[in-house]
Amino acid sequence: MGMAALTYYTADMVRALPDDGHRYETVHGELLVTPAPGLEHQYVVLELAARLRDYLRIHPVGHVLISPADISWAPDVLVQPDVFVTAVAEARTFDWQQIKTLLLAIEVLSPSTSRYDRFTKRRLYQEYGVPWYWTVDIHGRADEIWTPEAACPAIEREQLVWHPRGATEPLVIPLADILPRV
Repeated sequence: MGMAALTYYTADMVRALPDDGHRYETVHGELLVTPAPGLEHQYVVLELAARLRDYLRIHPVGHVLISPADISWAPDVLVQPDVFVTAVAEARTFDWQQIKTLLLAIEVLSPSTSRYDRFTKRRLYQEYGVPWYWTVDIHGRADEIWTPEAACPAIEREQLVWHPRGATEPLVIPLADILPRV
């Protein structure tokens, strides 16, 4: 009995996969497959995106986007952060291939994505110098905040604070305002 050959996935291979309701990503050739997100997940994504959009209208240091996305830094990398802020000039190209600078990446944890988001994708975002990476844990009612040099996250249970370069004041988001009521 032989072993099945492992496939090393490229971004182009992932782009060619069927549109079947799953999210397909690859990190250094590893295929990540997750089902469509749940309603709580999407609620938090929209709440975060709305607050970031409003903040960035006042402090235009970036442009907020939501998944599905097509962020690829290398031939064997393609990720779809739930919510992210990219450089204005890159967003204005309306070309996924030009989106290389993420100022903030956010993943809202789901049971099917938690391991990938906390480890595989977190390490990738650190590797590519994403200055702020947040993982929002809906059920734990907390957020892990990562920076490129961090060996462990800062845990926040009250509020998220983001002060990007070029903004005169930080964005402050109380977690209770974006999480579903318990």
